[in-house]
Amino acid sequence: MTGLSASERDIQMPVPQILAVSARTASLLVVPEGAKYTLPAPIRWTLTDAEHVVVKSGEAHSVGIFLDKLTPNSTYLFESDLGSVRFQTQSCAGLIDAMEFGVTPDAKDNGQALQRAIEAVPKGGTLRVGAGTYASSPLFLHPNMTLLLERGCILSAISNRSQWPILNAHDEQGRVLGTWEGLPEASHAALITGIDCHNLTITGAGTIDGGGSTGDWWQWPKETRAGARRPRTIHLAHSNQVTLTGVAVRNSPSWTVHPYCCNNLHVSNVSISNPPTSPNTDGLNPESCEDVTISAVHFSVGDDCIAIKAGKRAIDDNSHLVPTRGIAIQNCLMERGHGAVVLGSEISGGIFDIDIRNCEFNATDRGLRIKTRRGRGGEVSSIRMSDVDMTDVPTPLAINAFYYCDPDGKSDWVQSREPAPVSETTPIIKDVSIERVSARGVTTAFAAVLGLPEAPISGVTIRDVTLTFAPNPAPDVPLMALHVPTMGHAGLWAEFATVDHDINFSALQKDTAPC
Repeated sequence: MTGLSASERDIQMPVPQILAVSARTASLLVVPEGAKYTLPAPIRWTLTDAEHVVVKSGEAHSVGIFLDKLTPNSTYLFESDLGSVRFQTQSCAGLIDAMEFGVTPDAKDNGQALQRAIEAVPKGGTLRVGAGTYASSPLFLHPNMTLLLERGCILSAISNRSQWPILNAHDEQGRVLGTWEGLPEASHAALITGIDCHNLTITGAGTIDGGGSTGDWWQWPKETRAGARRPRTIHLAHSNQVTLTGVAVRNSPSWTVHPYCCNNLHVSNVSISNPPTSPNTDGLNPESCEDVTISAVHFSVGDDCIAIKAGKRAIDDNSHLVPTRGIAIQNCLMERGHGAVVLGSEISGGIFDIDIRNCEFNATDRGLRIKTRRGRGGEVSSIRMSDVDMTDVPTPLAINAFYYCDPDGKSDWVQSREPAPVSETTPIIKDVSIERVSARGVTTAFAAVLGLPEAPISGVTIRDVTLTFAPNPAPDVPLMALHVPTMGHAGLWAEFATVDHDINFSALQKDTAPC
């Protein structure tokens, strides 16, 4: 601790921010000036209870701090080198211990026992799963409950696909339940499934293992088998006021965390990891959601780290199309992956008001990536990225309206550079702001922006960029579209787009020096 009093520290330094509190856990953010996710120096902290007894202490190496093993309805004082904050844990209507329902590390499948424990949780209560590794088939959570996975707990999906329930494309009311790449489609339930789970909390210092590395899921990435598509690890549908904190989620069969038509979703101090070769294992994919906050999350995945979706236009019925709006991403670390923050390619419902700030992108193929194509329709607008540090990202900004997805993605009508008729199937991209971005080790291009001739991209602004090229790059194509040239050490490449910037890219290309 510093020699300053608590009141002096609060005045002179940033106060720690409480992100989320449950009955037994708390998620905090402690950000010194200039920090993104990794701290320049460790931060010491202590946690004191109402009796002024120190109950925890530690040293933080990243801006996110997760506290577990707290007492319900209790007041705590968190003090750190950067200030202090007082908070109170929530009350708990009843604690259910999974062990009392026969859950054991020796069982080949704890699914039925865990489901019985879930059914026993009272409204406002908690299901606790203690330390140990527990194999399980998919579980269906309830509203107004907390799932607490304690430190040392590993909830591990079984590999026997016959024991995985199938979510139909629609429920009896016609709402979408199962989805696949933006369309209603039968899919296997996730290991953790929550439908209509309002006021749900998933928390703890435990691990959720989706079982992708033990089953055959990664062997049929684009197929339908046994009447269903591959599952997610956490799938939340039609659920409001959901909180996900603390846990590690790994080895997903496909998309890792998939909130669908959820409002007021909070995710913080979570780690999401999948092997780099695992297909379509995006980290976090909010689809047709509103008011989402993502803070202090560490991603290292086999596909996009965060992929924001809004459904894909179908041939006939498009009642499933719902916009996504109001997503705030802050103080996250994205490593590997095809893109750090990606919008699309399923954008038919529209994506609006996305704010990305104070993040680190390390060795992702692209930084901010927007991708769509003719036939999708939908608008993407009011996208802001600021105060982001990128290292070894070949193309920091990639906007592509000729993305060659789907079986017809490389057909003439999709890839032609001649203007096509404008209709509701024409995608619109506008108002994208990039400010105070540092990009080191760029190889291909800082920005590649390709719009449609019938709907050019407008309102792209780039300000206050620090850019350094990596030496001796192998020329590459910055966008997944036909007729795009290979390039290396390019500053800005744009077609059918208006980009306003204050960077002398021509001088930068000549000198390959910071700008």
